[in-house]
Amino acid sequence: MAEVILNDRPYQVDSGGFLLNSDEWDENFVEAMAPRMGISDGLTTKHWEVIRFIRKTYEELGRCPLVYQTCKLNGLRLTELKNLFPTGYLRGACKLAGITYKESYLKYAWVEHGLNEVASTSPEKTYEIDSNGFLVRAHNWSRQFAVCKASEMKVPGGLSERHWQIINFLRSYYQEHREVPTVFETCEHNGLELDELERLFPDGYHRGAVKIAGLRAR
Repeated sequence: MAEVILNDRPYQVDSGGFLLNSDEWDENFVEAMAPRMGISDGLTTKHWEVIRFIRKTYEELGRCPLVYQTCKLNGLRLTELKNLFPTGYLRGACKLAGITYKESYLKYAWVEHGLNEVASTSPEKTYEIDSNGFLVRAHNWSRQFAVCKASEMKVPGGLSERHWQIINFLRSYYQEHREVPTVFETCEHNGLELDELERLFPDGYHRGAVKIAGLRAR
């Protein structure tokens, strides 16, 4: 946890710069943080439409909307979203909206007790995961973990060759850069359109593809 001062107002943020308490969000936070998110020419009406859509969805449904939903309901192609938020959907748009993908889990009873880690077991290996279902230690990942996680998440038809292409890209990118690639980078590198990504990982990019790859966005 850390405190940042933006235009003389303090905000509590985590190590990734995300607001710890979404209720502290205000327009001052957005205006002051935008330049740090690569938005150097100021916020446009379209920026605010996306930011307010994310907040409205969270306030009404108690979850951060998937990138698919945000693009479709705001009439955006993925390339247009990238132009608006160059640091990524999660690390750009959602961060400015004061929300993270983790917010999806906070309203459900199965994490009410604030568990930090639980065990996911299989006949061959035990995997340590956090309370949101993400693998705690990326180096413990295996193809078996991916298959089990995909089955648990009811990925349609199981993991295909195309799924593995995306998963392997995520793993190799992380091993080289020590961070999860943005949804923009993953789609561009693998020739993915948003509709195909949604068919492959209906639970979302971070809550689906990244989770199955044994990684966690920071």
